[in-house]
Amino acid sequence: LEELLQANQPLMTVYVLKDQLKELWYAPSEDEAKQRWQDWLNLAMSSGLAPVQQFARRLKGYVEGIIASAVYRMNTSVLEGMNNKIKVIKRMAYGYRDNDYFFLKIKAAFPGKVR
Repeated sequence: LEELLQANQPLMTVYVLKDQLKELWYAPSEDEAKQRWQDWLNLAMSSGLAPVQQFARRLKGYVEGIIASAVYRMNTSVLEGMNNKIKVIKRMAYGYRDNDYFFLKIKAAFPGKVR
C-alpha cells in the first residue's frame, strides 16, 4: 500500500483537495466558508502541482458566489421548479390585462420565508 501511495502521490493529493473543496459548499456560515476557502487555497498553492494551482487561480474569480452558497442554500433543482411554475403562470396569463398583474401573480406564488 505504501508503494502504491508513493507512486500515486500527486493523484492522492488531488483526491484529498477535491474532498476538502466539496466541504466549502456545505459550510454552516459565511465566515466558516471564507476560512475553508482560505485553507483550501493555501493547500492547493503549496501542493506543488501546476494543474491544481492553475485551477485554484481560476476558481478565485468565483469564490464570492461559492461563499454565498453558505448563506443562500439554493440549488438548480429549486430554480428549475420556480421556472416551471412561472411558465405555467405565463401560459395562464393570456387573460391578464397588464404586466403588473402578471408580476403580482408571480410574487404571490413565491411569498418567501416569513421572518
